[in-house]
Amino acid sequence: MAFNYDEYLRVDKMPTLWCWGCGDGIILKAVVRAIDKLGWNMDDVCLVSGIGCSGRISSYVNCNTVHTTHGRTLAYATGIKLANPSKKVIVVGGDGDGLAIGGNHTIHACRRNIDINYVLINNFIYGLTNSQTSPTTPQGMWTVTAQYGNIDPTFDACKLAEAAGASFVARESVLDPKKMEKVLVEGFQHEGFSFIDIFSNCHVNLGRKNKMGEAVDTLKWIENLIVSKKKYDALEESEKNQKYPTGILHHNPDAIEYCKAYKQVQEKAQAKKGGAK
Repeated sequence: MAFNYDEYLRVDKMPTLWCWGCGDGIILKAVVRAIDKLGWNMDDVCLVSGIGCSGRISSYVNCNTVHTTHGRTLAYATGIKLANPSKKVIVVGGDGDGLAIGGNHTIHACRRNIDINYVLINNFIYGLTNSQTSPTTPQGMWTVTAQYGNIDPTFDACKLAEAAGASFVARESVLDPKKMEKVLVEGFQHEGFSFIDIFSNCHVNLGRKNKMGEAVDTLKWIENLIVSKKKYDALEESEKNQKYPTGILHHNPDAIEYCKAYKQVQEKAQAKKGGAK
């Protein structure tokens, strides 16, 4: 039986505004399939998005949604989760939104280990604003802010998230929506900060301007970047250069979740003042 997306989407907002061949639609569908698989009530879900092509996702999902300012998705989401600890909070942002202007919020959300699910759509460029260099733009690539080739070293977003304290870190790509959906389900179930880096294609503002061809050619380029974690771990160190492992890369289910830690502080404060215990 075909999946009924109409139950989860604001169909009056369709069709989407994304470019033909964009991976954002694949990610949108995987997110709602993961929600369906977990049996979540959409009234209990809040999806927060920022600025960029990925920001449109909050317009299309039929749940509580917040479309925030650039780089501030996790700041808004933290407030939402602390005020409503029982609700399911999903954040969707781009690599520029989450690793550049919002990089500090990403680091501290990881550090706090708050129960938020962060889906980072990593297309290696500022796509919406016409091809500026992002923290994940590969060295040597042309952008409007690096017209002689990008010289900045690139972030491995998953290594950053793990080092900052995220208790669930994973990576997949739009090349395999079923694997992506499985990882999203695992991350959404995890109690703590879930960081899911999804490689996607911007064949218009990255691919075309770097003479990479059409959407399928950009996808082939992504395919050459990724390798399963099992295969990655078996590579020699010299072979790991320019390769990114996929799958669940880090999982610590025992790390205390921030809302629970905050609740303990509240209880101690109330007890000290002779209030509710």
